[in-house]
Amino acid sequence: MNVAQRHYGLDWLRIAAFALLVPYHAALVFAPAHWLVNAREGVDALVVPMALMTPWRLALLFAVSGFASRKLLGKSDDIRAFLASRSARLLVPLGFAMVALLPLEVWIRAVQGGYQQGLAAFWLRDYWRWGTYWGVEMPSWEHLWFVAYLWFYTMVLGALLALGLLPRLQRWFDDLTAGIGLLWLPIAGLVLAKLAVTFVLPEHGGVLTDWNAHATNFPLFVLGFLIAGGRHAWGDIARLWRQAALAACVCAAIVVHTDLTWSASEMPSHFWTALDRAARMAMAWSMIVLLFHAANTRFNRDHPWRATLAEAVFPAYIVHQVAIVAIAWWMRPAGGTAWLGEYALILGGTLATCAAFYLVGSRIAPLRPLIGLAARKATAKPVASPAVSA
Repeated sequence: MNVAQRHYGLDWLRIAAFALLVPYHAALVFAPAHWLVNAREGVDALVVPMALMTPWRLALLFAVSGFASRKLLGKSDDIRAFLASRSARLLVPLGFAMVALLPLEVWIRAVQGGYQQGLAAFWLRDYWRWGTYWGVEMPSWEHLWFVAYLWFYTMVLGALLALGLLPRLQRWFDDLTAGIGLLWLPIAGLVLAKLAVTFVLPEHGGVLTDWNAHATNFPLFVLGFLIAGGRHAWGDIARLWRQAALAACVCAAIVVHTDLTWSASEMPSHFWTALDRAARMAMAWSMIVLLFHAANTRFNRDHPWRATLAEAVFPAYIVHQVAIVAIAWWMRPAGGTAWLGEYALILGGTLATCAAFYLVGSRIAPLRPLIGLAARKATAKPVASPAVSA
């Protein structure tokens, strides 16, 4: 496959990966662990499904983003144009959301921490404080940390490419991952990277402080980038998907056992913590290989809805968590035995908000860059032909 050629299967996988965040984050309202807004009574039945999804959902997003970045680079004039384009598509909506959307979510969190002023006062004055107030670090990019991290990883990768390292990186990747290496070598590297930082570096968000996350997220992004240009990657994935499925099942058992045995407020032993972290990273890459295989063999075809859905997922991602937090805070869900109906209301309201955000924003030209969409290409006006005399 040509590096610049569109892979429809990965388009569908990107759509599914971002779409998964909406029901996942809506379910966090009812999960027993603490989240931004919680139902009065947690639902223990959610522990297992959440445990099965948590290890790989963000890892998949970084790998898919790396793959998509390689395709975009192949369509760009040069590295500088690629980095400029990615900066505009990531930083402009991030800035817009931090000014216009996220203050509502942060205000709700502050109110839960004791803040007593209204949204307008918070938005105009207190939101712009620098530091931690009412239990909230401000200003905040909330769930859009992923966008900031993705931009950071893109810039670091761009610097490596500017140094002319892409051919060498691609050659190393192709040579080292031949055969079974595409499954087991990344697992070994990701596990070692996670274990190296687990008991040393804190899990503290921030582009320049979250080295615990960078140790694995950046390699996942680069691995997706290299798979997109690999000589034999798809053939190896086709041969390894059964091993990947087996590895994912074994690791899932460890992760589920950990989450069922220890609550969010309890810490397992150092040995079990290390085993759990290793299992999560191994499960993450195994699921990526498995889902890449499904995307390549089952879903690598176009559909009339694909282009629209592929365009809509980023605006929906930008607004979805704000909608979930706002709706859940307004509802004050009870949870417990009533949680399914309350969950349906939160999920339905969030999906409606996402659809409206995209449909309105995509049709108003000045709003398109603010919600993460490319500007519409100007259409040339038809030139009137001179009248022909009879």
